[in-house]
Amino acid sequence: MLDAIAFPIGYMLRFIYTHLAFGNYGVAIILLTVFLRLLLTPLTLKQYYASAKISEVQPRLKKIQKSYAHDKEKLGLETMKLYKEHNVNPAGSLFPMLIQMPMFFALYYVISQPLKYMVGKSPDDILRLYEMIPVTNRVANMRDLSIIGYFSKFPDRVAVAGDLLRSGDLINMDFFGVNLGAIPTYRYLEFMEAPMRTQNLLLLLIPLAAVVTTYVSVRYPLRQTTGATEDTTQGFAPGTMSLIAAAVTGMVAFSVPAGLGLYWTAGNMAQMLQNMTLNAFVSKRAPDKKKQRKCKTTKRICTSAQERN
Repeated sequence: MLDAIAFPIGYMLRFIYTHLAFGNYGVAIILLTVFLRLLLTPLTLKQYYASAKISEVQPRLKKIQKSYAHDKEKLGLETMKLYKEHNVNPAGSLFPMLIQMPMFFALYYVISQPLKYMVGKSPDDILRLYEMIPVTNRVANMRDLSIIGYFSKFPDRVAVAGDLLRSGDLINMDFFGVNLGAIPTYRYLEFMEAPMRTQNLLLLLIPLAAVVTTYVSVRYPLRQTTGATEDTTQGFAPGTMSLIAAAVTGMVAFSVPAGLGLYWTAGNMAQMLQNMTLNAFVSKRAPDKKKQRKCKTTKRICTSAQERN
Protein backbone atom coordinates (compact mmCIF):
# COMPACT_ATOMS: atom_id res chain seq x y z
CA MET A 1 0.00 0.00 0.00
CA LEU A 2 2.83 2.40 0.85
CA ASP A 3 4.29 1.86 -2.63
CA ALA A 4 1.46 4.01 -3.99
CA ILE A 5 2.86 6.90 -1.93
CA ALA A 6 6.56 5.98 -2.01
CA PHE A 7 6.96 5.87 -5.80
CA PRO A 8 5.56 9.40 -6.44
CA ILE A 9 7.69 10.78 -3.59
CA GLY A 10 10.73 8.92 -4.93
CA TYR A 11 10.30 10.28 -8.46
CA MET A 12 9.73 13.75 -7.00
CA LEU A 13 12.94 13.49 -4.96
CA ARG A 14 14.80 12.29 -8.06
CA PHE A 15 13.54 15.27 -10.08
CA ILE A 16 14.55 17.73 -7.35
CA TYR A 17 17.95 16.02 -6.95
CA THR A 18 18.68 16.18 -10.68
CA HIS A 19 17.18 19.51 -11.74
CA LEU A 20 16.89 21.75 -8.66
CA ALA A 21 19.50 20.59 -6.13
CA PHE A 22 22.22 20.05 -8.77
CA GLY A 23 23.11 16.59 -7.49
CA ASN A 24 23.17 17.50 -3.77
CA TYR A 25 21.11 14.82 -2.01
CA GLY A 26 20.82 16.72 1.28
CA VAL A 27 19.56 19.87 -0.43
CA ALA A 28 17.10 17.72 -2.41
CA ILE A 29 15.69 16.26 0.82
CA ILE A 30 15.31 19.74 2.34
CA LEU A 31 13.56 21.09 -0.78
CA LEU A 32 11.27 18.04 -0.82
CA THR A 33 10.45 18.68 2.84
CA VAL A 34 9.49 22.29 2.10
CA PHE A 35 7.35 21.21 -0.86
CA LEU A 36 5.51 18.54 1.17
CA ARG A 37 4.94 21.01 4.02
CA LEU A 38 3.39 23.50 1.61
CA LEU A 39 1.26 20.69 0.20
CA LEU A 40 0.04 19.83 3.70
CA THR A 41 -0.65 23.43 4.72
CA PRO A 42 -4.47 23.01 4.63
CA LEU A 43 -4.19 20.04 7.01
CA THR A 44 -1.81 22.00 9.23
CA LEU A 45 -4.30 24.86 9.45
CA LYS A 46 -7.09 22.44 10.29
CA GLN A 47 -4.99 20.84 13.01
CA TYR A 48 -3.99 24.21 14.45
CA TYR A 49 -7.51 25.61 14.68
CA ALA A 50 -8.83 22.33 16.10
CA SER A 51 -6.20 22.53 18.85
CA ALA A 52 -7.06 26.18 19.48
CA LYS A 53 -10.76 25.33 19.88
CA ILE A 54 -9.97 22.59 22.37
CA SER A 55 -7.79 25.00 24.35
CA GLU A 56 -10.61 27.56 24.49
CA VAL A 57 -12.98 25.14 26.23
CA GLN A 58 -10.35 23.76 28.64
CA PRO A 59 -11.41 25.94 31.62
CA ARG A 60 -15.05 24.84 31.33
CA LEU A 61 -14.01 21.25 30.70
CA LYS A 62 -12.00 21.23 33.92
CA LYS A 63 -15.00 22.50 35.87
CA ILE A 64 -17.14 19.72 34.40
CA GLN A 65 -14.50 17.11 35.26
CA LYS A 66 -14.33 18.42 38.82
CA SER A 67 -18.12 18.58 39.24
CA TYR A 68 -18.81 15.09 37.90
CA ALA A 69 -15.64 13.31 38.97
CA HIS A 70 -17.67 10.47 40.53
CA ASP A 71 -20.34 10.23 37.82
CA LYS A 72 -18.73 8.95 34.64
CA GLU A 73 -21.98 8.84 32.68
CA LYS A 74 -22.90 12.44 33.51
CA LEU A 75 -19.31 13.50 32.87
CA GLY A 76 -19.43 12.02 29.38
CA LEU A 77 -22.79 13.63 28.58
CA GLU A 78 -21.73 17.07 29.80
CA THR A 79 -18.41 16.84 27.96
CA MET A 80 -20.12 15.95 24.68
CA LYS A 81 -22.63 18.74 25.27
CA LEU A 82 -19.77 21.22 25.74
CA TYR A 83 -18.02 20.03 22.59
CA LYS A 84 -21.24 20.26 20.59
CA GLU A 85 -22.01 23.73 21.92
CA HIS A 86 -18.61 25.03 20.81
CA ASN A 87 -18.40 22.91 17.65
CA VAL A 88 -15.30 21.10 18.91
CA ASN A 89 -14.12 17.79 17.47
CA PRO A 90 -11.67 16.18 19.95
CA ALA A 91 -10.14 14.11 17.14
CA GLY A 92 -9.85 17.12 14.83
CA SER A 93 -6.26 17.87 15.85
CA LEU A 94 -5.18 14.23 15.55
CA PHE A 95 -6.60 13.37 12.12
CA PRO A 96 -4.16 15.54 10.12
CA MET A 97 -1.27 13.94 12.04
CA LEU A 98 -2.55 10.46 11.14
CA ILE A 99 -2.70 11.49 7.48
CA GLN A 100 0.99 12.47 7.60
CA MET A 101 2.19 9.18 9.11
CA PRO A 102 1.94 7.10 5.88
CA MET A 103 3.95 9.81 4.13
CA PHE A 104 6.70 9.53 6.74
CA PHE A 105 6.92 5.73 6.40
CA ALA A 106 6.84 6.04 2.60
CA LEU A 107 9.78 8.44 2.79
CA TYR A 108 11.66 5.89 4.89
CA TYR A 109 11.20 3.43 2.02
CA VAL A 110 12.46 6.01 -0.47
CA ILE A 111 15.58 6.95 1.50
CA SER A 112 16.49 3.35 2.39
CA GLN A 113 15.70 2.00 -1.12
CA PRO A 114 16.61 4.78 -3.57
CA LEU A 115 17.39 2.42 -6.46
CA LYS A 116 13.84 1.07 -6.32
CA TYR A 117 11.86 4.24 -5.64
CA MET A 118 14.04 6.97 -7.17
CA VAL A 119 15.69 5.17 -10.09
CA GLY A 120 12.97 2.58 -10.76
CA LYS A 121 15.08 -0.59 -10.54
CA SER A 122 13.19 -3.87 -10.16
CA PRO A 123 13.72 -6.05 -7.05
CA ASP A 124 15.34 -8.73 -9.26
CA ASP A 125 17.87 -6.26 -10.70
CA ILE A 126 18.66 -4.95 -7.23
CA LEU A 127 19.24 -8.49 -5.95
CA ARG A 128 21.58 -9.27 -8.88
CA LEU A 129 23.55 -6.08 -8.25
CA TYR A 130 23.70 -6.85 -4.54
CA GLU A 131 25.18 -10.28 -5.26
CA MET A 132 27.92 -8.66 -7.37
CA ILE A 133 29.45 -6.78 -4.46
CA PRO A 134 31.79 -8.42 -1.90
CA VAL A 135 30.21 -9.87 1.24
CA THR A 136 32.11 -7.41 3.44
CA ASN A 137 30.36 -4.50 1.70
CA ARG A 138 26.86 -5.92 2.09
CA VAL A 139 24.23 -4.83 4.60
CA ALA A 140 21.35 -7.31 4.41
CA ASN A 141 18.50 -4.91 5.16
CA MET A 142 20.04 -2.04 3.17
CA ARG A 143 20.68 -3.56 -0.27
CA ASP A 144 20.20 -0.36 -2.28
CA LEU A 145 22.52 1.64 -0.04
CA SER A 146 25.12 -1.15 -0.08
CA ILE A 147 25.09 -1.13 -3.89
CA ILE A 148 25.34 2.65 -4.13
CA GLY A 149 28.10 2.77 -1.51
CA TYR A 150 30.20 0.09 -3.19
CA PHE A 151 29.94 1.28 -6.80
CA SER A 152 30.41 4.92 -5.75
CA LYS A 153 33.63 3.90 -4.01
CA PHE A 154 34.77 1.85 -7.02
CA PRO A 155 33.24 3.63 -10.07
CA ASP A 156 35.42 1.66 -12.50
CA ARG A 157 33.44 -1.48 -11.60
CA VAL A 158 30.13 -0.05 -12.83
CA ALA A 159 31.01 -1.41 -16.27
CA VAL A 160 30.96 -4.95 -14.83
CA ALA A 161 27.26 -4.50 -14.01
CA GLY A 162 26.45 -4.03 -17.70
CA ASP A 163 22.89 -2.90 -18.39
CA LEU A 164 21.90 -3.36 -14.74
CA LEU A 165 23.54 -0.13 -13.61
CA ARG A 166 24.67 3.18 -15.05
CA SER A 167 26.84 5.76 -13.33
CA GLY A 168 23.89 8.17 -13.39
CA ASP A 169 21.89 5.74 -11.23
CA LEU A 170 24.28 6.23 -8.31
CA ILE A 171 22.88 8.85 -5.95
CA ASN A 172 25.60 10.98 -4.33
CA MET A 173 24.79 10.53 -0.64
CA ASP A 174 27.39 13.03 0.56
CA PHE A 175 26.02 16.14 2.27
CA PHE A 176 28.84 18.40 3.47
CA GLY A 177 30.88 15.39 4.55
CA VAL A 178 27.96 13.39 5.95
CA ASN A 179 26.91 10.14 4.29
CA LEU A 180 23.11 10.39 4.38
CA GLY A 181 22.85 6.70 3.51
CA ALA A 182 24.64 5.67 6.73
CA ILE A 183 22.93 4.91 10.03
CA PRO A 184 24.18 7.06 12.95
CA THR A 185 25.66 5.24 15.94
CA TYR A 186 26.07 6.16 19.59
CA ARG A 187 27.94 2.96 20.55
CA TYR A 188 31.36 3.97 21.88
CA LEU A 189 33.46 1.23 20.23
CA GLU A 190 31.87 1.80 16.82
CA PHE A 191 31.95 5.56 17.25
CA MET A 192 35.68 5.69 18.05
CA GLU A 193 36.87 3.58 15.09
CA ALA A 194 39.78 5.64 13.72
CA PRO A 195 38.87 5.68 10.00
CA MET A 196 35.23 6.58 10.72
CA ARG A 197 35.60 8.84 13.75
CA THR A 198 34.99 12.13 11.94
CA GLN A 199 32.18 10.63 9.85
CA ASN A 200 30.49 9.24 12.98
CA LEU A 201 30.78 12.60 14.74
CA LEU A 202 29.13 14.41 11.82
CA LEU A 203 26.46 11.70 11.58
CA LEU A 204 25.73 12.13 15.28
CA LEU A 205 24.74 15.76 14.70
CA ILE A 206 21.73 14.74 12.58
CA PRO A 207 19.80 12.66 15.16
CA LEU A 208 20.71 15.21 17.85
CA ALA A 209 19.29 17.99 15.68
CA ALA A 210 16.17 15.88 15.07
CA VAL A 211 15.70 15.36 18.83
CA VAL A 212 16.16 19.05 19.72
CA THR A 213 13.92 20.36 16.94
CA THR A 214 11.24 17.77 17.79
CA TYR A 215 11.21 18.90 21.42
CA VAL A 216 10.93 22.57 20.48
CA SER A 217 8.36 22.03 17.71
CA VAL A 218 6.10 19.98 20.00
CA ARG A 219 6.47 22.29 23.00
CA TYR A 220 6.14 25.60 21.15
CA PRO A 221 2.58 25.19 19.81
CA LEU A 222 1.50 23.65 23.11
CA ARG A 223 2.77 26.70 25.00
CA GLN A 224 0.87 28.92 22.60
CA THR A 225 -2.43 27.05 22.75
CA THR A 226 -2.35 26.52 26.52
CA GLY A 227 -1.41 30.09 27.29
CA ALA A 228 2.13 29.20 28.37
CA THR A 229 0.88 27.24 31.36
CA GLU A 230 1.68 23.77 32.56
CA ASP A 231 -1.92 22.61 32.33
CA THR A 232 -2.27 18.95 31.52
CA THR A 233 -3.72 17.70 28.26
CA GLN A 234 -5.05 14.15 28.21
CA GLY A 235 -3.13 13.47 31.43
CA PHE A 236 0.23 14.80 30.19
CA ALA A 237 1.91 18.13 30.87
CA PRO A 238 3.23 19.92 27.77
CA GLY A 239 6.81 19.38 28.91
CA THR A 240 6.19 15.66 29.36
CA MET A 241 4.67 15.32 25.90
CA SER A 242 7.64 17.16 24.39
CA LEU A 243 10.12 14.88 26.16
CA ILE A 244 8.27 11.74 25.04
CA ALA A 245 8.20 12.95 21.42
CA ALA A 246 11.92 13.81 21.55
CA ALA A 247 12.80 10.41 23.07
CA VAL A 248 10.86 8.54 20.37
CA THR A 249 12.57 10.66 17.72
CA GLY A 250 15.97 9.79 19.16
CA MET A 251 15.28 6.05 19.15
CA VAL A 252 14.07 6.13 15.54
CA ALA A 253 16.80 8.48 14.28
CA PHE A 254 19.52 6.11 15.51
CA SER A 255 18.02 3.16 13.62
CA VAL A 256 17.39 4.66 10.16
CA PRO A 257 19.59 6.27 7.47
CA ALA A 258 20.71 9.81 8.29
CA GLY A 259 18.73 11.15 5.32
CA LEU A 260 15.51 10.48 7.21
CA GLY A 261 16.87 12.34 10.23
CA LEU A 262 17.64 15.29 7.96
CA TYR A 263 14.07 15.20 6.64
CA TRP A 264 12.78 15.08 10.22
CA THR A 265 14.92 18.06 11.25
CA ALA A 266 13.97 20.13 8.21
CA GLY A 267 10.30 19.25 8.74
CA ASN A 268 10.44 20.33 12.39
CA MET A 269 12.03 23.65 11.48
CA ALA A 270 9.41 24.25 8.79
CA GLN A 271 6.70 23.40 11.33
CA MET A 272 8.12 25.87 13.85
CA LEU A 273 8.10 28.59 11.20
CA GLN A 274 4.48 27.74 10.38
CA ASN A 275 3.53 27.81 14.06
CA MET A 276 5.14 31.20 14.62
CA THR A 277 3.30 32.58 11.60
CA LEU A 278 -0.02 31.12 12.72
CA ASN A 279 0.40 32.27 16.32
CA ALA A 280 1.17 35.81 15.17
CA PHE A 281 -1.88 35.77 12.89
CA VAL A 282 -4.21 34.37 15.55
CA SER A 283 -2.96 36.76 18.25
CA LYS A 284 -3.85 39.73 16.03
CA ARG A 285 -7.38 38.39 15.65
CA ALA A 286 -7.76 37.52 19.34
CA PRO A 287 -9.39 40.85 20.42
CA ASP A 288 -12.11 40.43 17.79
CA LYS A 289 -12.83 36.91 19.05
CA LYS A 290 -13.13 38.17 22.63
CA LYS A 291 -15.64 40.79 21.53
CA GLN A 292 -17.64 38.16 19.67
CA ARG A 293 -17.73 35.87 22.71
CA LYS A 294 -18.80 38.77 24.92
CA CYS A 295 -21.62 39.61 22.53
CA LYS A 296 -22.80 36.00 22.53
CA THR A 297 -23.01 35.90 26.33
CA THR A 298 -24.65 39.34 26.60
CA LYS A 299 -26.72 39.32 23.45
CA ARG A 300 -29.33 41.85 24.59
CA ILE A 301 -26.75 44.41 25.69
CA CYS A 302 -24.86 44.09 22.38
CA THR A 303 -28.05 44.38 20.37
CA SER A 304 -29.20 47.49 22.19
CA ALA A 305 -25.74 49.04 21.86
CA GLN A 306 -25.75 48.40 18.13
CA GLU A 307 -29.22 49.96 17.82
CA ARG A 308 -28.04 53.10 19.61
CA ASN A 309 -25.08 53.35 17.21
